[in-house]
Amino acid sequence: MRLLENLAKLCAILAGVLLTTITLMTCVSLIGRNTVGITLVGDFELTGVAAGAAVALFMPWCQLRRGNIIVDFFTAKASDATNAALDRFGALLLGGSMALLAWRAALGGLNAYNTHSGTMMIGFPEWIVYAAMVPPLALTALIGLAQALRGFDVEVTE
Repeated sequence: MRLLENLAKLCAILAGVLLTTITLMTCVSLIGRNTVGITLVGDFELTGVAAGAAVALFMPWCQLRRGNIIVDFFTAKASDATNAALDRFGALLLGGSMALLAWRAALGGLNAYNTHSGTMMIGFPEWIVYAAMVPPLALTALIGLAQALRGFDVEVTE
């Protein structure tokens, strides 16, 4: 579990760097557009593709920290053992869902690569975004499956 934790931290750091870079790029573009009339072409496209990759990169850390939304309205009066079993089942379902997303993103990336698909304004290759999303989605699947098998009693270090 320690390796999964370190990989999840790395993904979260990369997501933070990516979002910081996009924020700075947006600021430069807005300042340039509103002061000297020069803008960065394709800044909207780059923001969109980077945000998609960042969401996927944050998912492993979110799952590791149990940061996903849990609706416990119907299980509030259930025993701790029942809640633990339901949490493990939820982790199993999430792990399966993330594995499915990783698989489909990999296929989408291969298709985008083979068709040379790119964004409209600057032609940024879409397969790069898919390629950036597959590893963190697969890591989230592994974390979910590990939590389903081992439970949530493993402490996560800060």
